[in-house]
Amino acid sequence: MKRNWSVFSIVNYTLLAVFAFCTLYPFIYILAYSFSDGAEAMKHPIYFLPRGFTLENYIQIFQDSTFLNAYVITVLRTVIGTSLHVFLSALFAYALTKKGLPGRTFFTFFIFIPSIFSGGMIPNFILFRELGLINNFWVYVFPFLFSFFHIIIIRTFFEQLPKSLEESAQIDGASNFRIFMTIILPLSRPVLATIALFQGVFHWNDWFTGAYFVTDEALRPVQTLLNELLTESEALANAAQRSSQSGTTVASGIINVTPESLRMATLIVATLPIICIYPFLQKYFVKGVMVGSIKG
Repeated sequence: MKRNWSVFSIVNYTLLAVFAFCTLYPFIYILAYSFSDGAEAMKHPIYFLPRGFTLENYIQIFQDSTFLNAYVITVLRTVIGTSLHVFLSALFAYALTKKGLPGRTFFTFFIFIPSIFSGGMIPNFILFRELGLINNFWVYVFPFLFSFFHIIIIRTFFEQLPKSLEESAQIDGASNFRIFMTIILPLSRPVLATIALFQGVFHWNDWFTGAYFVTDEALRPVQTLLNELLTESEALANAAQRSSQSGTTVASGIINVTPESLRMATLIVATLPIICIYPFLQKYFVKGVMVGSIKG
């Protein structure tokens, strides 16, 4: 079948190709740098291919017990935090679909008001301290169990499900919780997968909580560790620049692994799980984000 190329199609595909390249190139650069010899990468610029291909950067990372522990903390907080968030948000949303629920309006505003107003970091720190969450693993989970935005999305999806399904189950003697677990949740996979993706990415990328509410190094997540590596790398780069300006020479025999190459390898390791998981959730994500956009 012959395709007719219009001016619009050519311009459109060209712009999309340029946009795709601009989006992908940073990942290509980081990946190439992570497989490069640190000393070679400092001497010569890297564009697409590694210079002095080596796995030493990744070997150094996975031999570091601190990084492995931070990785475990990140995986645990992502799995536990996302699972609890999705389940409790869906449970809350299902309750809000019941028009006969006592205090339905009150509970709606109860979760809506905190989404607009926040006490700030210092009141949050005091609250977490009084609750015993400082230097506690659950500081990564409990403060993020609910989201008004996510609850409203899930509630909107629940309201679009046929009411006859619940009525039939109630006639058979099923309780509301049984209906929720056996009927509502299985039919709500698209929206639940979408919320799980949103919350999972948040938990995986969150460095702020570990940086300000956790001082125990054994509880630091990988993103907080990566943020510290970025800070240290910038400090080392500034120190090297000042040394070169002052005429100080660097000793010969530079090691193959540099802070910059370690940082690039850490970025790849920290980003790879989310990139691998997204394709499996994409089919649900596309359908889930359309919730409430079509009426009738």
